[in-house]
Amino acid sequence: MAQTTGYAEIAAHYRRLIQDGELRPGDALPSLRETCEQFGVAQTTANRAYRKLKMEGLTLPKGGVGTVVAAPASNNIEARVRAHATTGQALGGDERSHILEVGTVGADELVAPRLDVAPGTPVHVRRRLVSRGDVPLHLSSSYYPAYVMAATPELAEPVSTGGSRELAAERLGVAQEHVLEEVTSRLAIEAEKESLGLTAGDVVVTQVVRTVYLADGRVVEVAVKIAGGATILRWSTSLGTKSP
Repeated sequence: MAQTTGYAEIAAHYRRLIQDGELRPGDALPSLRETCEQFGVAQTTANRAYRKLKMEGLTLPKGGVGTVVAAPASNNIEARVRAHATTGQALGGDERSHILEVGTVGADELVAPRLDVAPGTPVHVRRRLVSRGDVPLHLSSSYYPAYVMAATPELAEPVSTGGSRELAAERLGVAQEHVLEEVTSRLAIEAEKESLGLTAGDVVVTQVVRTVYLADGRVVEVAVKIAGGATILRWSTSLGTKSP
């Protein structure tokens, strides 16, 4: 193929291979040295192209391998609600959830207004890492108010319930009605980089804050999800379920 010298062209080449399915999730991209030789560019140019792919959420670093194609993003919340109603599980068949922490924390300035409590109010948190195969997809921290914990004491245990929010809604006897999703980008902190296998110095991640409302107007969960990539969006989605 003709040589290119710009990082954008190199990124576009690999992006096309990924989108066309020639490079599949888990496949390794050529090493930086191989890319430099193929395109006749300096390592700084190849590195910039690889960084662009990672920032777009298309690739991930993997220890001992190099750069690999990232798995597709997890199912959106509507799909998860439908999956749980059908199968009793909210995760996809090839996804797994590893509980990192459960406990009580003071609601911070991000969570408190969404749970309609004062900052510092004790709320329950469940932190977990969701992966597909051996590729981390995202970190997720779910916060629950006292009335949810009273109805669903299982959420205090460090095990996956297969659909914590769905279980809570069922126990409360009120269907999930809609979710407000607020998506922004920010720099990852060290703990997030370590969990997600991100090795660059400054890594931009996507932060998704999901506030899930029941049909009676109460909030059943505020979830903060951290994943690779960068975007800025905000939307509200009807969950389309009926009260039991």
